[in-house]
Amino acid sequence: MFTNLCADHVTTRLWRKMHEAPEDIINSAKVDSINTLDASRVTEGKLTGDGTLVISELLTDSRQTIIEEGTAFFAIKGSNHDGHRFIDNLYERGVRIFFITDKYAADGPFPGAAFILVRDTVEALQRLAAWKRRRFNGRVIAVTGSAGKTVVKEWLADVSGRVWPVTRSPKSYNSQIGVPLSVWKLDNRYSAGIIEAGISRPGEMEKLQKIIEPLTGIITNIGDAHSENFRNNSEKIKEKLKLFSSCSEIVYCRDQKEVKDALLDNPALASKKLVSWSFNDKNATVLITVTGQDDRRSLLSVKSENDSFETFIPFTDKASVANAATVIAAALATGVKKEVIAEAMPRLSPVAMRMEIKTGINGCILIEDYYNSDPGSLKMALEHLRSFSGRNPVLIMSDILQSGRDDKSLYNEVARLLETMKIGRFIGIGPVLSAHSRFFPAGSTFFESTPAFCAAVGKETFSNEVILLKGARKFEFERISNLLVEKIHQTVLEVNLNVIAGNLTGIRRHLDPSVKIMAMVKAFAYGAGAAGIARALEYHRVGYLAVANADEGVDLRENGISIPVVVMNPEPGAFDLMIRYNLEPEIYGFSLLRSFISACSRHGLTGYPIHIKIDTGMHRLGFMPEETENLVKEIVSSDQVRIASVFSHLSAAENPEYDDFTRRQAKIFTEVSDMIRSATGYNFLRHLLNTPGIMRFPEYQFDMVRPGIGLYGIGITAGQGFRQALRYITRILQIKRVPAGEPVGYGCSDISDHDRKIAVLPAGYADGIDRRSGNGRGGVFINNRYAPFAGTICMDLSMADITDIEADEGDEAEIFGENITIDTVASLTGRIPYEILTSIPARVKRIFSSE
Repeated sequence: MFTNLCADHVTTRLWRKMHEAPEDIINSAKVDSINTLDASRVTEGKLTGDGTLVISELLTDSRQTIIEEGTAFFAIKGSNHDGHRFIDNLYERGVRIFFITDKYAADGPFPGAAFILVRDTVEALQRLAAWKRRRFNGRVIAVTGSAGKTVVKEWLADVSGRVWPVTRSPKSYNSQIGVPLSVWKLDNRYSAGIIEAGISRPGEMEKLQKIIEPLTGIITNIGDAHSENFRNNSEKIKEKLKLFSSCSEIVYCRDQKEVKDALLDNPALASKKLVSWSFNDKNATVLITVTGQDDRRSLLSVKSENDSFETFIPFTDKASVANAATVIAAALATGVKKEVIAEAMPRLSPVAMRMEIKTGINGCILIEDYYNSDPGSLKMALEHLRSFSGRNPVLIMSDILQSGRDDKSLYNEVARLLETMKIGRFIGIGPVLSAHSRFFPAGSTFFESTPAFCAAVGKETFSNEVILLKGARKFEFERISNLLVEKIHQTVLEVNLNVIAGNLTGIRRHLDPSVKIMAMVKAFAYGAGAAGIARALEYHRVGYLAVANADEGVDLRENGISIPVVVMNPEPGAFDLMIRYNLEPEIYGFSLLRSFISACSRHGLTGYPIHIKIDTGMHRLGFMPEETENLVKEIVSSDQVRIASVFSHLSAAENPEYDDFTRRQAKIFTEVSDMIRSATGYNFLRHLLNTPGIMRFPEYQFDMVRPGIGLYGIGITAGQGFRQALRYITRILQIKRVPAGEPVGYGCSDISDHDRKIAVLPAGYADGIDRRSGNGRGGVFINNRYAPFAGTICMDLSMADITDIEADEGDEAEIFGENITIDTVASLTGRIPYEILTSIPARVKRIFSSE
């Protein structure tokens, strides 16, 4: 009934031979490499330059810090970016192979380089990956669906890895660009490759199918995710099933009627080997029954035509049980013996979908990545580690489990990777790593177990470093995190960097492509944590950052931020510090201008960039329009400074009632900036719009805009496709029963006529919870239920009424986040979101997460 994976290599090679087109014979003797001449033929491009360069790596993101020899860059154009702009910089950093769509990008002195002009660089990337796929001798398994793809991929790799070497897509690389990057990693040292594939609109899956050409297909749960471009679920299912046209078997859940019907109604797919699983349909190939559950695990009975066995998984939620059932059916279909499956399932680990960044002890930054620990994902994590400049990079890594690879080959590869990525310090944990310590650089240290590391290493061991924790769940690296994290305060502000990146993209959609962005990160980035936010914004190529004072700017520079930083409220006493850290001042008055010119003169500087603020009606800081002539005279007469930008600030861009006033401000700004440009004789950037202005007045974009709190999906952006990026949570310290008639909190102000169950929370007004939200005016969410505050808010504690809520000590309480927005919390106490965010003190730990 089921296929043996290793024996199926013959089928793979036969299929590959039958499907090779003439150009696919190119370099067929070389499995893992292709030169630029042959690559130009595969991608139907025109080669200019050296045709003998060998391609070893594919690159689509110019921000990658480590460039290896043989890296080929694909200059992709999008609505708000153009990879061709970064060719000069990448050439200086060592890239010599470029796939381009703009023939003029090859102009210039690029000795030793190869340029391949193609119709579409994404299509070229996909063609090259398809070429690589056809040289892979192992079985390719493709996973698609609406939800559970990544979990099934990871768990199946863990189970199958006990039998044969398996490689897999890194993280959730399942897009039109992510899939070819994943397929390029296929390597004949592995017997199987598991590739995740996702789509968001019709027509995409056919392209992915040509790249992956799977022999085994798996479809997971079908739900509402990514449905906006499909008429209904039926259309989405049919599109996803196009991935399986080359498969010999397809694994699916028979309980999903729409999926079953779509398979059986498609003659080409119905004729294949359909391996179904079900919780209740005895006609399924694999019948799985949940025979029992407790708080920590689910007992499973598995029956197929030839096999039956019992096992359990360390999960109880429905999604995990369904994902585990899919893994069991897929493992059986690919020839994994039932004994291996039964032993592997209890050892499944939660799949962490996010990489978290925390503040560590002694000035360190801690990066937690418990996603997976194969060499592919390790390289991605190390690339992220290297992006933190100014600190020594440290890797703490556990044994790599269930890789199926020969240990000597595997850890030799890891050691070479550390050398290539220039990792300053390595700590290995686990018996296998310790046994292969000879491969690693001098100065590396090794421990047999996590407890051995924790016992031997003191907090003084680490200082001003950036530390990546990359460990399999078995090794309980949470213990190391608890040792190295700065605070264990249970109240934390979670910052989702992926959501911020998505909101930034949403803002860019409102802008002309040439318009730059100055992101406001003043006041500790509105309380979110300036360094972490600034690092993410720099990565996503904003043009400028803006802070309130020089100290905030210095903090960014000391955290490795290198892009221009504008100080909005500079003080003359800080000018020398600003110049030392290359910070650019806002100039809003004549005395400030003269003081800064004098400071530049003392340092022997000329042409130092300054930013001129014009008061167009807000009447806060800024030169008045009638002062323009004298302003220009002083600037033109000085060689020490040069205008980088002229700007103003709108008073009421969010309020339609004052639109005439906003337009008057814009008119004044245009006239004044035109006068300055004419008088100085040179160009500079002009910017006027904050977040509300970006949304409501696109005609005033000028050269740059200044989004602030909108980057977090708060305020005017709500309901316009933007998401809230911040989540403020704490945990229940204690639960107590309070009899009727008894008060809660200071002042005996909260007395009830019925018995109550009260949760005590370790967060109070010293943590930013407004005292006015006490006595039921505000509240928190606990286990997806609203719990009003009971009694007054204390300095370090608050109480919530959970009489009708099932909860335990240690359960999470959401102050704001997914269930209650910051805007809602603000309205309950008569404040604005800015106040709430900036009132969260530094003692509250910020956790930055990204996929």
